[in-house]
Amino acid sequence: MASDAAGGPGPTLLGQLLRFGVVGLFSAAVDLTVYTLALHLGAWTPAARTLSFVCGTSTAYVLNRRWAFRVEGSRRRALGFVVLYGTTFFVILGVNAAALALLPDGSWRVTLAWALSQGFGTVVNFVLLRTVVFRA
Repeated sequence: MASDAAGGPGPTLLGQLLRFGVVGLFSAAVDLTVYTLALHLGAWTPAARTLSFVCGTSTAYVLNRRWAFRVEGSRRRALGFVVLYGTTFFVILGVNAAALALLPDGSWRVTLAWALSQGFGTVVNFVLLRTVVFRA
C-alpha cells in the first residue's frame, strides 16, 4: 500500500523525503536554539556547540525513526544513526574545506561552501537512513 506525504499505511519515497525535510528543519531549530541559549547562559562555545549538536541530533533520530521512516526503535538502529551522523559530520567538514579551497574569493564563498557541504550531508543522510538505518 502506498502513502502520501500526510501519512498512511506505508511510507513512500516522496512522503519520507518530505517528512525528512520537516524533521531536518525542526531539528536545526532545536540545535540553534540550544546553542544560542547555552551561549547566552555563559557556556564555553565548544561545550554549547556539543550540547546543541546532541540535542538536535537526538531530536532528528526520534522524529525520523517514528515519523519520517516509521520503524520500530532498536539498539542497532540507534547505533547506526550515531555512526552515520558522526561520520557525516566529518565528511561535511571535508566537503566544506574542499569547497573553500576551490571556490573563488567572494562575499558569498563561505555561505556557498556551507550550503554545498550541508546539502551533500543531507542527501547522504537521507539515502543511508532510508536504505540502511531505518530500512523496514
